[in-house]
Amino acid sequence: MSLKNRPTPDQVKRLPKALLHDHLDGGLRPQTIIDIAREIGYASLPTHDAKELGDWFREACDSGSLVRYLETFSHTIAVMQRREDIVRVARECAIDLARDGVVYAEVRGAPELFTNNGLTMSDVIEATLEGYRLGEAEAKAEGFSIRVTSILCGMRQNKLSQEVAELVVKYRDAGVVGFDIAGPEDGFPPSDQIETFDYLRRENAHFTIHAGEAYGLPSIWEAIQLCGAERLGHGVRIIDDIDFSGPTAKLGRLSSYVRDRRIPLELCPTSNLQTGAVHTIKDHPIGKLAKLRFRITLNTDNRLMSQTSMSHEMNELVNAFDWNFTDLQRVTINALKSAFIPFEERLAIIEEVVKPAYLSISAE
Repeated sequence: MSLKNRPTPDQVKRLPKALLHDHLDGGLRPQTIIDIAREIGYASLPTHDAKELGDWFREACDSGSLVRYLETFSHTIAVMQRREDIVRVARECAIDLARDGVVYAEVRGAPELFTNNGLTMSDVIEATLEGYRLGEAEAKAEGFSIRVTSILCGMRQNKLSQEVAELVVKYRDAGVVGFDIAGPEDGFPPSDQIETFDYLRRENAHFTIHAGEAYGLPSIWEAIQLCGAERLGHGVRIIDDIDFSGPTAKLGRLSSYVRDRRIPLELCPTSNLQTGAVHTIKDHPIGKLAKLRFRITLNTDNRLMSQTSMSHEMNELVNAFDWNFTDLQRVTINALKSAFIPFEERLAIIEEVVKPAYLSISAE
């Protein structure tokens, strides 16, 4: 066998993976939500059966109703207001990712969302990092190796981004690797936060920006050209700047710039289906963007809401675009090249973990 062969689902599960775009409050285990809800007296869950609750989250996010989609996060945020619960969720996140073959993950969250019961944003960050370390240790005991780091989000509709950015700098030697802005794109352009992005650049701090998901090319242009984003959270709408009407694709000025500068796209196919960006996986721009050699990465976004995993995302692309080991290795290496950890650490994972495993598994 070779890297040109098509992997089986079992092989995909065992392949090492790298994840750059995953939301902590979008990846809880259904049973964990039920357990914590009972402990704190939270009575708003639609069901207390774990399977039914998991299905409810997926169906609510598939409904096309923004009200129902946002309601799903109200439940997960509600059960993440105590320190011990944040530690638990973060610990289980690391374990779940490791069991799926993820060897490196940057998991993001907005600390301001978890301060309703008196925790400070620093409390939230420290609890999250503690949970990741505990999860890494438990995963190691199970025979899995994973490193989980944190990206802190400011909510673009609120006024706390500068404070969050300062916490990124404060905790960057403790496991926080970068900053992001999340929340509604339309009506809240990234340039509203430009002073915060200028501050991060002065501090030599890394940041990505949610752009080009719900809103189009102007959001991408602002994120890159005005704010200086190193990566694009989603960025799927860059496809709107490519003309496919002729025998060869013709890139516009912005898409050419994104490709030429190797700006990473944090693509999340299943999530894009739910938000209506595409209608089927086969329609997803990731196939065309991969052939055009954009620096694409593959991500989960919200594992609970999408009932997804990195293995599921990979299998979907194997089936939709006939991807082989080479294709999957490329998006994995793209993610590691684009990670917010030091170059030597990225290179070590690529050379010592990813490449040997792909060669070994593909040769079975």
